Amino acid sequence: MMQAAGTGIGGELARAREARGLALADVAQQLKFAARQLEALEQERFDLLPGGTFARGMVRSYARLLKLDPEPLVSRIGGTLDASNTGRLAERYREPVPFSDSARRSTLIYLGLSLLVLAAVGALAYEWARERAAPRKPAAAPVAKAKPRPPAPRPPAVEEKKIEAPRTPATSSPGVHRIVLRLEREAWIEVKDGAERLLISSLNAAGTERVVQGRPPFSLVIGNAQYVSVIYDGKPVDLQPYVKVEVARLTLQ
Repeated sequence: MMQAAGTGIGGELARAREARGLALADVAQQLKFAARQLEALEQERFDLLPGGTFARGMVRSYARLLKLDPEPLVSRIGGTLDASNTGRLAERYREPVPFSDSARRSTLIYLGLSLLVLAAVGALAYEWARERAAPRKPAAAPVAKAKPRPPAPRPPAVEEKKIEAPRTPATSSPGVHRIVLRLEREAWIEVKDGAERLLISSLNAAGTERVVQGRPPFSLVIGNAQYVSVIYDGKPVDLQPYVKVEVARLTLQ
């Protein structure tokens, strides 16, 4: 992807940092950002950052640390980021979502069982249609009148009881937990399971719902966190205590 057009804010931030005698490593330690991300911001390589919301949050935090007014700087990069992120979002959605081997096996098993159920339902529907379409034979005329017989006694009434099927648990096997993420606005989502396998790592559009299953502890990084809701094993998770500069970092056990 080509680099976005320059706005001049990267050089302004770099000069203000140098005037205060700060190195990139010093700023990275105070703001909890990677040094390579700050370097990309100073060089205005917005295509190397996770997204427009993330970049705006970085500019605000960086400007406040350097005692600069953040709003004019954020306004100057607004149009540039929007144009750059449109292409980045399309490129992100062309990338395959990483799945673990167990997730692939579970998906294949689920698809196989679904096909068997569909085949069984189709066979039953076919037999039912054949029975209804078959012509009925007319009843034979009686040869002689039968002598009247007293009505047979009715069998004793049997109370019908309904047996409820056992409810299946929310997770597919013991130790497996489920996370549901719902996005009101565009946001960056990264989820790792207890074995440090990357389950999600992508920029997601507004209105997206992502569902993952695995074994804890789960490590989550959520950009634009105020517009993202997290449900863990059916219970909502409050992200507010974990949000810093519009990004939430937390661990789910």
